[in-house]
Amino acid sequence: MRAMWRGSISFGLINVPIKMYAATENKRISFRQIHRECGTPIHYEKVCTTCNRKVEDDEIARGYEFEKGRYVIIEDKDLESIPDETTRTIDIIDFVELADIDPIYYDRSYYLGPEETGQKAYILLRRAMEEGGKIAIAKVVIRSKQSLACIRPYGKGHLVMETMFYPDEVRNVEDVPVQPQAKLQEREIEMALQLVESLSTRFEPEKYTDDYRQALIEIIQAKVEGEEISIPTPRDEKVVDLMEALKASLELAEKAKKQKGKARAKTKEKVAGGV
Repeated sequence: MRAMWRGSISFGLINVPIKMYAATENKRISFRQIHRECGTPIHYEKVCTTCNRKVEDDEIARGYEFEKGRYVIIEDKDLESIPDETTRTIDIIDFVELADIDPIYYDRSYYLGPEETGQKAYILLRRAMEEGGKIAIAKVVIRSKQSLACIRPYGKGHLVMETMFYPDEVRNVEDVPVQPQAKLQEREIEMALQLVESLSTRFEPEKYTDDYRQALIEIIQAKVEGEEISIPTPRDEKVVDLMEALKASLELAEKAKKQKGKARAKTKEKVAGGV
């Protein structure tokens, strides 16, 4: 795995030289815009509307709109005035409980690995957080943007960092319109709790797959091979009685649970027979 950033974690007077790696990858299928008539990809040109001509990359500067239609240009040398230690250091500010952080604040994940000279300090930081049951809140600059971040033990010997949104970047949930609370029957609540309980299990991320992406791949492959695409009949979205829907859902959940139990029993029998 290739490191995308090098720097250090700083807490107290301790410095931990580290490398940063992207922990996730986007497997979203992307499409090009194509001219339907001839199948040619559409290209976009960078054009100045004032000069009415195409602009080359070396003519383009970084600009910030401080008023409507008015921009200030920020040169590379302006960014160089920011101290290097600010851009190359993950500064730990606090240690907190993981449960105290609402997941809405999380943005992207990065693995942190030690440089050769930072092995001992890296292990020490990880061990202290693991045994103390704490995670670190820090600030880090990645691609000219300072983010809040949390660092926590991950796996059997690593650290992972999640960049986080600042509080003023999280929109106010009160702006989302919600209808007045509907009156619920006790029996509906009981059955809903039963359904949640019957569908409860351990989180096993490997069992979840992107069904939509897989269906897209199959459609693309069929198109490439010249096959006809079958279009499924839309489901009839009729309004159903909530209580009836809960009963039917519970029956399905119970049936699925029994099938899983039978499958586990067969697996155990096979294992026992093999021994």
